[in-house]
Amino acid sequence: MTKEELKKQLQEKEMKEALELLEEAEQGELAELELVESLGLLRDEHLNNTLIEVLQNEGVEIIYIPAEE
Repeated sequence: MTKEELKKQLQEKEMKEALELLEEAEQGELAELELVESLGLLRDEHLNNTLIEVLQNEGVEIIYIPAEE
């Protein structure tokens, strides 16, 4: 899935926070993102993996933190 296809799907599903993250990454305003790997960013696993990949391609460092028990 291309970045444009991802944007379109996020818009269609009204995932505003995910779109904001992507826009910040594109504008160079997001250098790193802490993420609990077991939770991810989105419930949809395919969209989640694609968004993380696109963010990394935009230069965002993904820092995985352990889930609190």
